[in-house]
This record gives sequence, C-alpha cells and structure tokens, in this order.
Amino acid sequence: MTHRIGVVSLSQGKRPDDLARGLASLQAQQGVELDIIVVGNGWNPTGLPDAVRGLHLEANLGIPAGRSRGVEHVQGDWIFFLDDDASIPSPTFLSDAVALMQADPSIGLLQPRVEDAEGKENPRRWIPRIRKGDPRHPSDVFSVWEGAVLMPRPLFDEIGGWGDPYFYAHEGIELAWRVWGAGKRAWYAGNLVANHPAIDPARHSYYYRLNARNRVWLAKRNLPVLLVPIYVASWTAIQVLRAAKNPVGMRAWWGGWFAGWRENPGGRRSMGWATVVRMARAGRPPVI
Repeated sequence: MTHRIGVVSLSQGKRPDDLARGLASLQAQQGVELDIIVVGNGWNPTGLPDAVRGLHLEANLGIPAGRSRGVEHVQGDWIFFLDDDASIPSPTFLSDAVALMQADPSIGLLQPRVEDAEGKENPRRWIPRIRKGDPRHPSDVFSVWEGAVLMPRPLFDEIGGWGDPYFYAHEGIELAWRVWGAGKRAWYAGNLVANHPAIDPARHSYYYRLNARNRVWLAKRNLPVLLVPIYVASWTAIQVLRAAKNPVGMRAWWGGWFAGWRENPGGRRSMGWATVVRMARAGRPPVI
C-alpha cells in the first residue's frame, strides 16, 4: 500500500542549499506518494524541483501561520512538516514512520530523533522531555521539536492545527497538548532520524520576548483557569533560575511576559480535566 502524504516546507528563501537538500531527501522517499509544497513566507519560491509546488505569501506570517497556509494546498491521508534547514537521511523514513503509527493507533503525532549531520554536539532541547536520557529511547512526550512532525491529516484538522498567533516559539507544545486532548499520544521516535544543524535559537532578535509571551499565551489558550497561574509561575521560576547564570535577554523576556498577560492570545480552547489527569498519569501534568 502506498501512503499519501501532504508535505509542507516553510522557507524565507534564505537557505537555498539547505532547502534543496531537504527537498531531495523528500523526493528520495520510498513507498509513499508525496504532495509537496514550499511555502515562501515573504518570499516567492523559485528554482524548485519538478513536482514540488511553491506558495507565495507576500508577508512573513510567522512559522505556525505559514505552515497552516501550506496545509490548505496539499492532499493526503497524512501531513508532514519539514523545516527548510532539515532533511531526512533514510529513504524509508516516512514509510517507517507511518508503519509505526499504524501499528499503534494511539499515537497521534510523531517526532523523530534529531541529529546534526556534521557530527556537532546535538542540543538537549531536541529531546522533548524533562528527563532527557538516551536520545535513542522512544517515549510519550508533551511538547515537540517542530522541524519534522508527522500526523494523520484528519487528526490535524480536528485539533485545529498550529496556533497561528504565536508567530514563533511554543506552537509545538500546544500541538502536542491538543493531540493529548483528542485522546491520542504525542510520540518521540528515537529510532527514526531527521537531520538539522546544531544552531542557537537565541540568534533571533525576538527569541526572548516571544518565548516569554508565548508561555503565558500557551496557558491562557489551553489550560483550565485554575492551572493558568501555576503553569506560568513554574516557568517564570525556571527562567529566573536560568538567568542567574545567563542574564542575557532578560529585559526582553520580562517585556514578553507582561505582554502575554496584556495581549489577546487569539482564542481559547481549554483542555478538560480528564486530559490533565491523563497527561499526569503519563508522566507530565501540564503545570511545568
């Protein structure tokens, strides 16, 4: 059986070599039928391979909203997101990932292990769990690294997809939470690999501000009212402790923190208490 997968690659056109590598890794996939679109976030995609379409967004809408626009233009029973600086080294990656999810229908989202292709030290943040452990060890997770994510298309549509208002940062946490809220599990597949360069996310000028603002928004958009201040307080304490060793960016971070309370997060769909209990039993209540 050939699996039909819609693929969205988001790009601003600033990494043409990386984008070409990622698209080549997609076109090398075996046992799948792909509908691939490159979304140009403030860029008109050009020079794309045959059978890869481009979508021009005149303005940079942000990462989650850009991905969402791409979803509207692809078909398939599955949806796969691949960042323009990521690639998948195995030609059977997608067929293996689909097979894993079909073998366990309780899995509603899959993130692979992430490795730097040049052998640089892999950031621990790529393992989306508190107790990192062996990166090859698979497990349930409650957030995801968004650069390579596979989901059944009907589930993605059911949960409302990416949180467009975030622009950057933490949209992967909301996506995982909403998968759990739909009665499925988010899964870290340590036996499957995606490649991505080991780079510092703080290179973005808006990194600290949006990380703080979006933590608050994440709680306001998704948690029962009683848990909103607890979640925000726990992450505020964590950031303050981290800042004792690295105070860079804290002024911007606090600016984002206050903005998160002051500004409208763009809607609210609170998870039920049954989901809170289910996540807690699985190892991570949504208070940290």
